[in-house]
Amino acid sequence: MGKTIGIDLGTTNSCVATTIGGKPFVIPSSTGNRLIPSYFAITQDEKTLIGVRAKRQSITNPKNTIFAAKRIIGRRYDSREVKIAKDKLPYEVVAGPHGDARVKCGGKIMSIPEVSAAILLEAKKVAEGFLENSIEGACITVPAYFNENQRQATIDAAEIAGLKVLRIINEPTASALAYGQKRGKKNELIAIYDLGGGTFDISILELGEGVYEVLSTAGNTYLGGEDIDNRIINSVLEDFKKTHNINLKDDVMAMQRLKDAVERAKIELSTQTEATISLPFLTETSHGAIHYNTVITRNKVEDLMIDLIDQTIQTCKNALEGAGLKKDDIDEVILVGGQTRAPLVIKKVVEFFGKQPNRGINPDEVVAEGAAIHAYNIGSPLPSNILVDITALSLGIQTKGGAFTEIIPQNTPVPITKTRKFTTTYDNQDAVRISVYQGNEKMANDNELLGEFVLGGIRLAKKGEPNIEVGFDMNSEGILKVTAKDADLGTEQTVTLEAKSRLSEEEIREMKDKMSSLEVELKEQ
Repeated sequence: MGKTIGIDLGTTNSCVATTIGGKPFVIPSSTGNRLIPSYFAITQDEKTLIGVRAKRQSITNPKNTIFAAKRIIGRRYDSREVKIAKDKLPYEVVAGPHGDARVKCGGKIMSIPEVSAAILLEAKKVAEGFLENSIEGACITVPAYFNENQRQATIDAAEIAGLKVLRIINEPTASALAYGQKRGKKNELIAIYDLGGGTFDISILELGEGVYEVLSTAGNTYLGGEDIDNRIINSVLEDFKKTHNINLKDDVMAMQRLKDAVERAKIELSTQTEATISLPFLTETSHGAIHYNTVITRNKVEDLMIDLIDQTIQTCKNALEGAGLKKDDIDEVILVGGQTRAPLVIKKVVEFFGKQPNRGINPDEVVAEGAAIHAYNIGSPLPSNILVDITALSLGIQTKGGAFTEIIPQNTPVPITKTRKFTTTYDNQDAVRISVYQGNEKMANDNELLGEFVLGGIRLAKKGEPNIEVGFDMNSEGILKVTAKDADLGTEQTVTLEAKSRLSEEEIREMKDKMSSLEVELKEQ
């Protein structure tokens, strides 16, 4: 019988865990690494590299090394987030056939789920090698604030990697499960502050005896350690231009070396007050090589990042308001994600919540541990934990003037069924288009389109007279069924929306076949 695992598919690093005797265990690679860099590369001799090996050669092969793919998974090419990413990434981001964002690597155009599938494949390989067993299924984590398109793209990635998805679980919820196994109290309110490489989430949960109920969640799927790195990089670029009158932005290899040095300096500043960035032969001019050496202080970096951390604190306020709680009501604050090791983050969290955060968990590994616990519970005839989750974003339809009309509000416990009445906007209207969106913005087009369909055969009448009932039915798996009905005639149209996947079934099959070949190639390396 195969084993179940939990995978934290991260922006910067990923992690895989299982359970041994019902307790979570982070699985190390054959070289002892407990984290898998979320890097994918194709070399000049067309060899595919994943994880540590991909990151190791990223400086000399920046245009064909993909990282931070999680920031653009499930996003449209014309989205604001993709436009921001294109300006920062050394590799090329292009438009896919469905309007989705894709990347160019090794002369090939690849979808983001395909890149993420390679990271999941590496996690699967690490688990199988250590456990000496096949993998029966996996719980894979996503940020709580991921929309349905991003979640579906993650499911596609798992399918391409040949993984059976037991459940897609929110990262803060997974963290709460891991924390819950170690806590002594029976009932408490906790706040999970999750600041990783690319995303930020804050979730408020009530923990009872074996029951984990999410009360509210808030976040930003484009705020994380990568943004802090970019602030430091821009500061160094300004200093370099001022000193040498050279703009390094067009020197791709120099930029990748700088990124690597900044990451190491930032980590060092978590425990030291200053760090040295030393880059000999950083670039070449007609007068010879230029070396770069500077000392960067923690105070300087904190000045660069403080507004970003202040944004997370405002989001914490929003989450508390969503739960109808005050910060004094919170019993424990749990820090998740590598960026929470920064002293400024800890200071701001302490100032806001008025208490020291719990230090009994590893912020890099707790998400994978919680996912492994949940995978174990799903397969257990007597699960020890019950999860009550919520809708992270509002669900509704587009109405007159392009407005977004909410049907299921944010932070509603699932499963949920809700109905609202609408009418026509002009005389003798015989059909209406139901466009379903997800998000918290006032205008529909500023939110994520999940799908649309047409209800025809409406009773002909003056505008405002027909009674059209639109019902949303979301189950605990996050699958949404939408019904539109003419209450006068009984005409009805029902569709099930599992979020718009950017990949067709045929594309997924083709990518899955290629991934199977890659799995063989990796075993031979």
